[in-house]
Amino acid sequence: MPAVFRYKGYRFFFYSNEGDPREPLHIHVVKADKVAKFWLESEVSVAESYGMTSAELKMLAQVVDERRDLINEVWNEYFSA
Repeated sequence: MPAVFRYKGYRFFFYSNEGDPREPLHIHVVKADKVAKFWLESEVSVAESYGMTSAELKMLAQVVDERRDLINEVWNEYFSA
């Protein structure tokens, strides 16, 4: 599970095996027993979440959007190897 970055106790990562065929660009977020998945194609959106409040999801979506370039770069480097 390559970690891309951490923010306020949340870990942003993707799995080494993201499906076959690989799913479109996305990022997983976890903190304790709370998890979420965000799509990054066209605009950032919540794919799924468990245990997170709407305020957390809104804040995390903003963080994902602000770091979209980093996430994209790490994704492409990892999966093109």
